[in-house]
Amino acid sequence: MTAVMASGYGVMFTVLDDFRDEYGIEAQWLGVIVGVGFFSSFLAQIFLAPVADHGHARKLVVAGLLLNIVGLLTMAFGESLGPLLIGRFVSGIGIGMAFPAIRRIVINADPENLGNNVGLLLSADVAGFAAGPALSALMVPTLGLSAPFLTISALSMCCLPVVLRVPILESTQTEGPHARYAFDLLRNRAMVAALLMGSCLFLMIGTFDSLWAVVLDDLDASEVTANMGITIFALPLILLGAYGGRLAQRVGPFRLGPLGLLLGAGFVLLYGFMPTGLTMLAVGVLNATSDGLTASSTAVAVGLVAPSERQAGAQGMLGAAETLTGGVTAVLAGVLYSAGGRVLAFSMTSALMAIMACSAYVLAGPEYRTRRGPERELSPEPVSAVTGHA
Repeated sequence: MTAVMASGYGVMFTVLDDFRDEYGIEAQWLGVIVGVGFFSSFLAQIFLAPVADHGHARKLVVAGLLLNIVGLLTMAFGESLGPLLIGRFVSGIGIGMAFPAIRRIVINADPENLGNNVGLLLSADVAGFAAGPALSALMVPTLGLSAPFLTISALSMCCLPVVLRVPILESTQTEGPHARYAFDLLRNRAMVAALLMGSCLFLMIGTFDSLWAVVLDDLDASEVTANMGITIFALPLILLGAYGGRLAQRVGPFRLGPLGLLLGAGFVLLYGFMPTGLTMLAVGVLNATSDGLTASSTAVAVGLVAPSERQAGAQGMLGAAETLTGGVTAVLAGVLYSAGGRVLAFSMTSALMAIMACSAYVLAGPEYRTRRGPERELSPEPVSAVTGHA
């Protein structure tokens, strides 16, 4: 389901030029269509995701899945700016609700294999996003703009029976006060360190996404080189995600994560000085391999330091921090590139990444040794209560 939902993002990014050509939407509004989804996802991860920690994880996943389907259908049939904005906004809320709840379910179902399972979710997320452009390329030329959105909606509906039947460990906290939101988790320095790691990772991702194609075009690189770069970055995350998660749990995410981010800072700095598209691509191979081995550390870190009954809120805070950082960085990187070229843009990103990675390591304190699983204070929700069968 993670892969299917993420593929909707991939499709949307690849049909923006078709929205412009088919529906006459001006270029500046295409960025708004992208941004409104990130904004609504950010809000959902902050304010709605913690509901999953109060015994409603399954309900939040189902609601998020259905809202995403509504958003996809709205974009499938919308032929003007208004419906496309609404569809993207609703889809962002659905994904922002569902993803933290999914992580909560997966983490609490098997704490001993937290790293492997969180890494698999990362692989599924990236694989789904990467599959979106392929789906668009296959369907849009012959079946029209609505085809990929309708296909993903249908595949999402196929996930619903599984969500309704799978046993889920829900919260047992039915009495006493509990936090409505997850802001109180910021009192934990290790949690702040994990969020800083996630923000640092998306500082790199936001810069890469916004500048990669532009820089290669300025270097007169071929379209093949530019497209290969996107594929190269996706493949290691897909292939190494589970292994990287296991590695993070075994050696400690606050050791592996900052190390990977410092390596990433070095690669980002090199992007500013590579003379050709091919040398940029060579650095990209090394960068992607490093990320494939270390990127899972952030979600694993949150999974390890947050209590089991607060996993959705904690993962929602992480997703919100990553989404906000990636969105802001994508804008600022473009400004820096316009003002001073790629040396300035990549150097500033590299310096900030190094500062954030070192700060995360220091903030983690004794937790840099953490390898345990989240404390288990949950009980299985009977399947019969949901399916209606004895």
